[in-house]
Amino acid sequence: MITQLDPKTALVLIDLQKGITALPVAHPSAVIVAKSAELIAAFRSKNLPVVLVNVNPLGAKWTQTRVEESTAPKGEVAIAAAKTAMEQNGFFDLMPELPVETNDIYITKTSWSAFYDTNLHEQLQKLGITSIVLAGIATSIGVEGTARDASRLGYNITFATDAMTDMHLPAHEHSLKFIFPRVGETGSTAEVIKKLAELTLGTDIH
Repeated sequence: MITQLDPKTALVLIDLQKGITALPVAHPSAVIVAKSAELIAAFRSKNLPVVLVNVNPLGAKWTQTRVEESTAPKGEVAIAAAKTAMEQNGFFDLMPELPVETNDIYITKTSWSAFYDTNLHEQLQKLGITSIVLAGIATSIGVEGTARDASRLGYNITFATDAMTDMHLPAHEHSLKFIFPRVGETGSTAEVIKKLAELTLGTDIH
């Protein structure tokens, strides 16, 4: 249940890019993108920041370590070939249905968390942001990874649960049931928008 949103809240959308939304997911990607577009419009109506995150993990250290299941290319030649192919296919491009603007905050992450090895925290702190609303793909990876760091950094976190999905339904449900309630509050896109409408804001914080 969403009890409130801080007056200085930012929307953070995780990995809504062509290459990620094309993956087989538990809920239709088109619905997730549409719900995210609703959130963007609601945040814009309150002159609150919108953060658009995409992921490019190619060559990141964690992709080169030993794991039981890996799809990450290893070695310079394989990484270069993958980068070329992914760029040609628009893998890193944000979905065109998202109403992005030039004054949005754009973050490219190389790991699960949008805060790790990026300047996201610094940008949010400059704006006085104390709270974030999280959505995107995948629930148990990019969203949860970002949420864990946001919690560590002291942000109030709200999860728009119908604006996120995962490649695996059990993983999605595990995050929603066991992880997110311990670090924040959960609710629907409609509930987030309702709480935004209740905010009385001062000057534009962009």
